Amino acid sequence: MSLLSLRSVAGQVFLLQVVIVVLLVAAAVAMEVYQAAHDALRQGRRESLVAAEAFANAPGVVQALRGPNPTAVLQPRAEAARKRSGVHFIVVMNTHGIRYTYPYPSEIGKHFVGTIEPSLHGHITIENRAGGPSTPAGGGMFVQAVVPVFDEHGAVVGMVSAGKTVQGVTRQWVSDLPITVGSGVAALVLAAAGTALVSRRLRRQTHGVGPAEMTRMYEHHDAVLHAVREGVLITGAGGRLILANDEAQRLLGLPADAQGRDVRELGLPEHMTRVLVSGEPVTDEVHLAQDRLLAVNKRPTFPGRAQTGSVVTLRDTTELAAVSGRAQATRERLKLLYEAGVRIGTTLDVVREARELAEVAGAGFADVVMVDLIDATLRGEEPAAGRWRLRRVAIGGDQRITPLWPVGEQVWFSPAAPQNRALEQGYGLLQADLRQARGWQEEAPERAGEALEQGLRSLVAVPLQARGVPLGVASFYRVRESPAFDNEDLLLAEELTARAAVAIDNARRFTREHAMAVTLQRSLLPRRQPEQDALEVAWRYLPAETGVGGDWFDLIPLPGARVALVMGDVIGHGMHAAVTMGRLRTAAHNFATLDLPVEEVLWHLDELVASMDGEEHIGPDLEGRTRNEVIGATCLYGIYDPVAGTCTIARAGHPGPAVVYQDGTVTFPDVPASPPLGLGGYPFETTELHLPEGSRLVLYTDGLIEDRTRDIDTGLEQLRRTLQHSDGRTPEQTCQAVIDSVAPAHPADDVALLVARTRLLPRSHLAEWDVPADAAAVPAVRAECAAKVREWGLEEIAFTTELILSELVTNAIRYGASPIKVRLLHGRTLTCEVSDSSSTSPRLRRAATTDEGGRGLFLVAQLAERWGTRYTTNGKVIWADQALDGREPTTEGGTLADVLLEQFDAASL
Repeated sequence: MSLLSLRSVAGQVFLLQVVIVVLLVAAAVAMEVYQAAHDALRQGRRESLVAAEAFANAPGVVQALRGPNPTAVLQPRAEAARKRSGVHFIVVMNTHGIRYTYPYPSEIGKHFVGTIEPSLHGHITIENRAGGPSTPAGGGMFVQAVVPVFDEHGAVVGMVSAGKTVQGVTRQWVSDLPITVGSGVAALVLAAAGTALVSRRLRRQTHGVGPAEMTRMYEHHDAVLHAVREGVLITGAGGRLILANDEAQRLLGLPADAQGRDVRELGLPEHMTRVLVSGEPVTDEVHLAQDRLLAVNKRPTFPGRAQTGSVVTLRDTTELAAVSGRAQATRERLKLLYEAGVRIGTTLDVVREARELAEVAGAGFADVVMVDLIDATLRGEEPAAGRWRLRRVAIGGDQRITPLWPVGEQVWFSPAAPQNRALEQGYGLLQADLRQARGWQEEAPERAGEALEQGLRSLVAVPLQARGVPLGVASFYRVRESPAFDNEDLLLAEELTARAAVAIDNARRFTREHAMAVTLQRSLLPRRQPEQDALEVAWRYLPAETGVGGDWFDLIPLPGARVALVMGDVIGHGMHAAVTMGRLRTAAHNFATLDLPVEEVLWHLDELVASMDGEEHIGPDLEGRTRNEVIGATCLYGIYDPVAGTCTIARAGHPGPAVVYQDGTVTFPDVPASPPLGLGGYPFETTELHLPEGSRLVLYTDGLIEDRTRDIDTGLEQLRRTLQHSDGRTPEQTCQAVIDSVAPAHPADDVALLVARTRLLPRSHLAEWDVPADAAAVPAVRAECAAKVREWGLEEIAFTTELILSELVTNAIRYGASPIKVRLLHGRTLTCEVSDSSSTSPRLRRAATTDEGGRGLFLVAQLAERWGTRYTTNGKVIWADQALDGREPTTEGGTLADVLLEQFDAASL
């Protein structure tokens, strides 16, 4: 059994033989089974056909089929014939396939299971079928023949079917199976005996080594001879060369037929021949052979035997030393390039990238590194061709060396200086000895002389350029203690500066685009606060470090001393977001000046964003480029009324406001959240906040409270704590405190913040009257209003106010509906408001000379600085503002008197 182990060659041979024998036996059994089954099926088909034909042609079958009861006559005869013929069933049926006979009477009268169409036309059908009724031999697959029964005129009057089950047919080949299996077992026994004899022989020849060990030994032998970079010689006891690998032949210059010859005949140096012939072991002896220093090691092949050979290894120490030096230098260069790839390009700051180049090169390549950039590069612009203005931005390496030009100072290079020539020619220059570099010394003779005294020895000047555009120049210096630069160092310096130039150019382009986007966005944001009395406001805007976003805010004065506050955020960054923000801010300002309700303003903005998003996906732009930007925005919009002290506010996907009360309490009101702008089809819900005078309303974008290092809940809590400790602070101080303590140090998103402290309109500056729906009440109301205006010290506009109120009240009585109210607001302007419950909007028109009316609103428009209509839940309000700076209303047609006279002529009078 040990000989038949699968780990030995014999065991594997035996296993192979067993598999072959098993396959042969299985194939023989399969063929015998197939042949026996085929013969049995053929015999069954033949027996079925003979039985069916014999019964179909038997006397009396035709008469029985025509008789009144065919089953009574044919059933006994069919059963008798079945038992004599050996078939399993004989079925007699009519031309419709209805059985007259069957071994089991319960199946008589049912349809025959099989094909009868060919037999109806006089043909014989033989088929294999499954799924029929049970037979005395069981169910399953069966073979059946269907034979037509002809009358004396050759017409088919019925059919006879006889058949046998396959189980009964295939049972015949089972008796031959033991013989086949026995043959296979005998073959296996013979194979085992033969394998045992072969295994015994193989184990003696291979010393018990298995095939895996033999393969591994061969692979090791081949690797030693041909793969390693050492020479290997094997000599016999008499000094005959048995084996020499390729490396040994190269090192010793051996002829091609050296194997098998005596080593003394190979023409080797005497000392080398003596080492090979001697039986003494050798360890790391160095011998000269063909101008090579070879380290020789020698060991006996079979220690302890009388007659033994030797194994000699040769190693070229000269080449190994050179290779080791080159490998060390290559490793240092690769390490430096790796450090440059990791450390350079980590930011988008031009100066920082230049400092990273100086730090990397100064740590492992040069003793002193100086980086000078063109001024246009520092500004983010693309330098133009010509004479460049350079500025030193970074110095790295040995800080004890006094630089020719300190950091931040403008650098001047003479036309012959290596740096200037490198910039003009576009490739690096090597100056091995600075004492001979006249052009370099011309930069600053006194400083150059001082630098030479401090030990500067050699220079490599390489231009910083990307995409063919010069950005600056890098100067690499070495001192006397270091080896001078060579051409390989020049190549390495060019590789370093090429990587740094790409990073600097990326930072330059980012600086330019960032500056453009910031300039654009700041031009689109409010530059100064509008004049209004309702709020004391301060704001802050911080652009993201990685790109300007689309955050915006606005403060819009509305009629009736009210103020609209807007805070929004456009998805994305860059120019596209800034332009989209400008469009949305303009639209929000226009919608607000229409004096629409809060929810309607957001609804119009939602439609605008949806249409803008549709424009981006309609097709290519004017330059043929397909745009796939998704436009979306969030917005918070509110209207503060200083008369009622309330703020009606709604938000579309935007963070809710914070309210700081005078006692220091900070709350985040529950403003119903609506989907962001652009989704469409969703309503916007409003809420009304009651803000006592002195309360601070804080609006912000998500960039203030959320970033990669904290979630929104943490940011809100920090904002709450900061606002709680802001008692007595002005909005300006509150803004600065929030930015200092809550805003991220390096914002990845824009930060917009607006703080508004509420004011209330004094009750003494407010007057209201209820007006009956009777024209006779107009004079009384007008007189009361005039008295109130004079009480406020506004005598110069009292008459104008009377005219405006008279026209507005008369218009409300004539065309409006009760209740009618008049309200005067004394703030920066004098506002006259007339409200009624009608939603009919008045229209300004020029009356014809024959018209009796139509001049009221025209007069109001001429007398007031501005006027308009706003709708409320109970009707509308018509308002008119008058300036309080003493100006008399004028028009393009002249003074107010001229305009009034134009409305009348002699005919109308």
